[in-house]
Amino acid sequence: MSFLIEVNNKQIEARKGETILDALKRQGIHIPTLCHIKGSFPSGSCRMCVVENVKTDRLVTACSTPVEEGMKVLTHSPRVIESRKTIVELLLSNHPDDCLYCVRNKNCELQDLSEELQVRERRIKGVKNSNHLDRSSASIVRDPDKCILCGRCVRICEDVMGVACIDFINRGSQSVIGSAFNIGLNTSSCVNCGQCIMVCPTGALSEKSHFPELIAMLNNPEKTVVVQYAPSISVSLAEEFKLPAGLDINSLMNAALRKIGFKYVFDTTFTADLTIMEEAAELVERVKTGGTIPMITSCCPGWVKFAEEFYPEMLPNLSSCKSPQQMMGAVIKTYWAEKAGLKPENIYSVSIMPCTAKKFEAQREEMTNKGITDVDAVLTTRELGQLIRMFGIDINNIAPETADSPLGFRSSAGKLFGATGGVMEAAVRTAYNMLTGEELLRFKIEALRGLDGCKEASLDINGLIVNVAVVNGLANARILLDQVKKGKKNYHFIEVMACPGGCINGGGQHIGASEEAVKARMKALYDIDDKETIKVSHKNPEIIQIYKDFLGKPLGHKSHELLHTHYCKRDVLL
Repeated sequence: MSFLIEVNNKQIEARKGETILDALKRQGIHIPTLCHIKGSFPSGSCRMCVVENVKTDRLVTACSTPVEEGMKVLTHSPRVIESRKTIVELLLSNHPDDCLYCVRNKNCELQDLSEELQVRERRIKGVKNSNHLDRSSASIVRDPDKCILCGRCVRICEDVMGVACIDFINRGSQSVIGSAFNIGLNTSSCVNCGQCIMVCPTGALSEKSHFPELIAMLNNPEKTVVVQYAPSISVSLAEEFKLPAGLDINSLMNAALRKIGFKYVFDTTFTADLTIMEEAAELVERVKTGGTIPMITSCCPGWVKFAEEFYPEMLPNLSSCKSPQQMMGAVIKTYWAEKAGLKPENIYSVSIMPCTAKKFEAQREEMTNKGITDVDAVLTTRELGQLIRMFGIDINNIAPETADSPLGFRSSAGKLFGATGGVMEAAVRTAYNMLTGEELLRFKIEALRGLDGCKEASLDINGLIVNVAVVNGLANARILLDQVKKGKKNYHFIEVMACPGGCINGGGQHIGASEEAVKARMKALYDIDDKETIKVSHKNPEIIQIYKDFLGKPLGHKSHELLHTHYCKRDVLL
């Protein structure tokens, strides 16, 4: 049911049950918010979205106030603007004055609001915050001094990720957001997904930087510095340079990385194909031999740590495959090092990932072989954008280049890893071939595509019905896994991605991207799959070659040694 309300002396249509904020957004009227998260129950705590209700002569929060028939609202009256300005000034009164040094300079909502509301002098003075900088995590840096207590990180961690490793501590003016007892994040149940960074309006949360060591290695003549980049990076990096969302700049990125000083550039999509070969073979073996079912993917390190902490009884269900990042790291320092005539210890291997949890994954002890780590440093999409700008490279004015081979050729199936459902779709294509010796006629599995939190399908493989599920967002994973444990759901194969939408919306991606931008990234990956000819991992010629020359066969002795691992129950200290 719809009716009219009056906004700024003009009639607009509103719908019963929606908030003032929803109605205004549909009409293209911008109202600033700080605590609001789309899709979450409104708290109205920051008061930034206040509007003036003419009938009651009160300021009300647009995010939590439902529309009423005949309502009259002023969105930018002098009273409203002064209220919002005062809120910003109060937040700034104890906020650090270090914008020039802040990781979020020029991409900070508090900074933007100060500009929008013309805050040009300090009318309110307060005692500056003085809290402990938490650098204990392998992935995330927490700076409580810059926290404005909007609560977004708390809500995303609990409601969307189902982890709840941070919350409000203390009361009143002593309130802070932190882990239990306000001790380091590394002692908490944090899975390093970085979704808290994505919603933080200031620089209170950021990824841990590997820049200093990387710059030193790029200038070390004794080191051969190589780089790999994840499937989703090429369709998300463009936004860091204000280019259209979803624009594929793969070849320009290759050129930029070489100009920075990386001697060899590899595409992690190659090892996405390698992962599919191993994972599909593992699934087929489990199905044929009565192994642990359902098998669950292990590509996402945020999900893996979540399983270790909250579902240790289901660890046997996880695939033993390393992630594509770690497979590439292992292959670079063995197979490729041998071909290049280099000692593994003289190779400095860097990965560029859409995910902060990859920083944690790279330093896991399981990812070290004979004292040599698979991957030495991890950069996020955001950090790659910073690195390109640091080296003065004009991404719009360089000649395109291809990735290095071997380890640079890929199928379009591997490229699908960037989107939720993509790993499953790629795995099914190859598992079908392994089970039947034939090719799947219809590569697209529409039921597994899109941004829904949970998707499922039943596939007929020559009379064998294979039930599969795809879940993204760890709170959704909780629901699904609990149903599996109770016997309410029966699957053969489950794909889990920690971040909503998968890697295209990972915690290391461009901050401030809209849902439309995420959809554009997903569409770009599917467009690549539509256009290219090699759509299955098992037909990648470089995959065929590496098995012939080095690995032998999927699940073989060499593969298990380099490409597989194990996971154990992880006790959370606090």
